Amino acid sequence: MLLAIAREPHLRLRDMAALCHISDRTAQRVVADLDAAGYLSRQREGRRTRYTLHLDGTLRHPAETHISTRDLVAAFTKNTVSTPHREQPAGCFRHGQC
Repeated sequence: MLLAIAREPHLRLRDMAALCHISDRTAQRVVADLDAAGYLSRQREGRRTRYTLHLDGTLRHPAETHISTRDLVAAFTKNTVSTPHREQPAGCFRHGQC
């Protein structure tokens, strides 16, 4: 979900769930967990929600605390993320084009 949000932060949660091949309810729980852990925040824009990633932290697992969230996202996305609150352009997440 983190990578799907990095690639296309404007997508509806339902669409992100479909891209990740998980249920809507599971996607809601994952986003809530990421929000609670400080990896992202959510802002309402009319009827839609925009997700903003906070990439200055590190991964939580003891074996991976040396890896920054920014490095993880950059490794799996075509566009390098340079600031924690930068809006990412729509990527080519679908059909494995990236």
